[in-house]
Amino acid sequence: MESLDDVIDAMIADRVIHRHRRKWLIALAVVVVLAVVIWLTGGWKEHKGRSVPTLTAPVTVEAGRFEFGFTSAKIIRKPKGEYSKAETRLEVYLDIKNIDDEEQTSTYMSGGLLKLVVGGGEDPIDSNGATCHDELGYVFVYGLPSESCSAKFEVPVDFDAKEVEIGVMGEQYDAASELTGATDDKYWGAETAISVVRLPTTIETEEK
Repeated sequence: MESLDDVIDAMIADRVIHRHRRKWLIALAVVVVLAVVIWLTGGWKEHKGRSVPTLTAPVTVEAGRFEFGFTSAKIIRKPKGEYSKAETRLEVYLDIKNIDDEEQTSTYMSGGLLKLVVGGGEDPIDSNGATCHDELGYVFVYGLPSESCSAKFEVPVDFDAKEVEIGVMGEQYDAASELTGATDDKYWGAETAISVVRLPTTIETEEK
């Protein structure tokens, strides 16, 4: 039969274990929350502590199924017309190549792969995709040379920046089983922040 001292020692030990367990659970919860915040912001909302590299154009970035060769950026202003309001857009010019060595299939570039990093805690702005040879949603064929294209971003009418930052996302080629155990088949998905590219801008005014 256990003595009173043994019972007391066991109770104290149990309390110590529970106290430390609670601290570890709190610490784990904090780590999970921080990871979710970084994932949701793409790792680039604030330059301080940015989790992806910051590059300066001209530069080439490999991201998932695509290779992006960034060259320049232009802010285009459309004055107010008699029946239309003033508008401003940002156009980023780049060469795009399909480098899908995994499936070697033709595909278009979704707008979410390029994001204008606004800063100030605001959410990034997705592009409209890739326009190549005046065709929006251009399909890139694996194995062909890169195409000269542009990506448009809708911005406020008073948008003015001598330099812009474009966040580059890349799809990952993974199996769902690595996260859920559902299947071993691999596919392109799970977009991840790859880098941020800085481009100096010029300003152009469209004719009415």
